[in-house]
Amino acid sequence: MLRVALVLTVVVALLAVVPLRDRMRSHGPAVPFDAQVVAVLDGDTVIVRMPQGGEERVRLIGVDTPEISHDGKPRQCYSLRATSFVRRTALQRHVELTPGREHRDRYRRLLAYVRVAGATADLEEQLLRGGFARTLEIAPNIDRAIRYRAVEQAAQTAGRGLWSACPRA
Repeated sequence: MLRVALVLTVVVALLAVVPLRDRMRSHGPAVPFDAQVVAVLDGDTVIVRMPQGGEERVRLIGVDTPEISHDGKPRQCYSLRATSFVRRTALQRHVELTPGREHRDRYRRLLAYVRVAGATADLEEQLLRGGFARTLEIAPNIDRAIRYRAVEQAAQTAGRGLWSACPRA
C-alpha cells in the first residue's frame, strides 16, 4: 500500500514538472486544455500562451484559409478577411484546444481544434460557415470531416464569403 502511494506521488510530481507539450505523443488521443490566443498569423494559424507558460504555434485542423502570402507569391483572394475574422473572434481570448490524433505537422505546429470560450461552435466551423475557409482533410485528423463538409457545402450554396468573392473558389 505504501509503495502504491509512493509511486502515485512520484508520477503526479513528474506530471507537474514536465510541460504539457512534452507529454503529448505524436499520435493518439489527447486531452483538451485551455490556452490564450496571443497572435494570429493567418486564418488557420495562431499563437497561444500555454497553461504552464511559453507559447505554441497552433494550426487549426480541418480547414484551409487563403494564404496571405507564400514563398513570395501574391496573397490569395479573401486571405485578409479570413485573418481579420480570426483576429476579431479569437485574439486575446481564452480557447480550448483539442489536439488531433496526430499532434504535430511537418512544421512542428500543434494541430488542434480550437473553441473560443463561450462560443457555440469551434473556430473551424465558424470559418467554414462564413465562407472564410475550405475543408482540408488530412488523416488521421478527420474526426469532424463529415460535419465540416456539410457546413462548407451550405456556405458554398449560399455564396458566402470566398464562394462569391473569389474567382474559381
